[in-house]
Amino acid sequence: MGQEESRNEEMDLAQIQELCIVFMKECPSGALHLHEFKRIFGVQSTSEEESLYIETIFHSFDTNRDNALDFLEYVAALHLILRGNLEDRLKWSFKMYDKDGNGKLDRQEVKRIIRIIYKIKLQKSDISMTPTQICDRIFELVDQNNDGQITLSEFMEGAQKDEWVMNMLKLDVNATSWVIQNCGKLP
Repeated sequence: MGQEESRNEEMDLAQIQELCIVFMKECPSGALHLHEFKRIFGVQSTSEEESLYIETIFHSFDTNRDNALDFLEYVAALHLILRGNLEDRLKWSFKMYDKDGNGKLDRQEVKRIIRIIYKIKLQKSDISMTPTQICDRIFELVDQNNDGQITLSEFMEGAQKDEWVMNMLKLDVNATSWVIQNCGKLP
């Protein structure tokens, strides 16, 4: 089992190295802009949901908010997506939901991301709830003090206590497989 884990880890490292080579080839200036990010990951302008999702991902990794990813931001993003632990991925998911950056999620912020995910992922599954119903259920299960906002600690606790909530909150539209699959489309 240890050898199998080691092989998977090596494969992840190889994939990260390949994506870093692409970064250097595509962005010799050292800055990756949104349109380049979309091109590298094969997001077509015809898919509004995928475009919104990748824009949200891009902005979540643009830590200095200069509308470009430098090499360190890019590597940090790849590491989180491909190898990040659950706690780090949940914190990242929270950051993606928290559009205004105030450290709390309101219903509008949660509903915005749920709508995007719903169009990409949930329509293909057997979930029969609307985005509004999903949002309401998340708030029922996670907003412990019923103040209409979800804090990071409520988000983390709620996701770890309930599998359904975890699946809704962690923003895993199979991001790892998506990155690996789209890495294969690169020139």
